[in-house]
Amino acid sequence: MTGHFAARALLALVLGILAAGGLAVARGEEPGGIEDVWAVLLGPPDLGPVDLAALRRAPSRSDALACAPDVCPLARADAVPPLYRVAGARLREIVRAVAERQPRTALVFSDRWGEQDRYVARTAVLRCPDTVTVEIVGRGEGRSSLALYIRSQVGCPVPATSRTRLTRWLDGIAAAAGTEPNEG
Repeated sequence: MTGHFAARALLALVLGILAAGGLAVARGEEPGGIEDVWAVLLGPPDLGPVDLAALRRAPSRSDALACAPDVCPLARADAVPPLYRVAGARLREIVRAVAERQPRTALVFSDRWGEQDRYVARTAVLRCPDTVTVEIVGRGEGRSSLALYIRSQVGCPVPATSRTRLTRWLDGIAAAAGTEPNEG
């Protein structure tokens, strides 16, 4: 009889946890929602700045990087961003416009004197946060490129999210800025 009682108590506990989790997901960004749960469990969603010259990626499926070898010499990139036929300041504006069109994405830091901005972008259902770091790279008069690094704080159950997001951002930026082939 005690084994039966323990099994029922465990089932009630599991159902209670699932119900609380479901309520947190349903509340989303509202106070007491899943975003607050992530912050309590894992800390702030913004993972902070990145020194691209010293970046070494861990073997993980929860990040994605678009970066030229001269900008990220120690990290293996998933893509090399193109050379854009726009000045760096204009490219930064284009990136911000693209970011503003992304669902569940907010600018969380802009380096006033530098060229690096950070965004927090969240997945649709579980609202898992990714830190999106963008650094504009000058490439001569009227030309620029960028480094785009997306890191998942949680490593949500959909590991390809970061790479999908990287592709979506790069495609949006390319469409807005126009591109020319990279030379070497």
